[in-house]
Amino acid sequence: MNTDKATEVCELPDLSGTPSLVAGVDEVGRGALFGPVVAAAVILPVSVLPQLALAGVKDSKKLSRKRRQRLSEEIQGLALDWTIGYATSAEIDQLNILQASLLAMKRAVLKLKVKPDICLIDGLQVLPDLPIAQRNLVKGDQRSLHIAAASIVAKVWRDDLIIRLAAKYSEYDLTANMGYGTKKHRLALQKYGPCRLHRMSFSPCSITC
Repeated sequence: MNTDKATEVCELPDLSGTPSLVAGVDEVGRGALFGPVVAAAVILPVSVLPQLALAGVKDSKKLSRKRRQRLSEEIQGLALDWTIGYATSAEIDQLNILQASLLAMKRAVLKLKVKPDICLIDGLQVLPDLPIAQRNLVKGDQRSLHIAAASIVAKVWRDDLIIRLAAKYSEYDLTANMGYGTKKHRLALQKYGPCRLHRMSFSPCSITC
């Protein structure tokens, strides 16, 4: 068996000395024009990491939608705990997208019923006032199975939300674009204007007013 792909995402060697309860934390939807930015926090037992690596857990953006859905179910079944946090479009407009993303991740962590010893946070920014030890990993969804698992769970949860909202806001082609600024979405903004779930602080939405 060729294990190169199966081990493409793995824990960094220097994480071996960290406490056993590790939460991976990642957000999705940061660049979208519509809907919340969503984060997941996932605590995985060390014993399941090889299984998830072989199953193909990696950065959610590199997986098909069907594969993400299957992996999200497997991750949730194996996790000691997992949670979702989000920041609304209004909060994004009020705070800015960076601060709203950090807020979504912090909310996800604070909702965990199992308290992790440390959180691995995707990106450069620390979560402000988090009462749990944390460590940042740039491109963490490519370097840590914990973070990759969080990215998959968050992506599937957000996509499911956008699909449900698409029935009410059908003019924006949300099922196809998941709230991102495709050509069809931008044309719909010009024709119909933004709805209450669009991010008015993002220029493609604000210029239509």
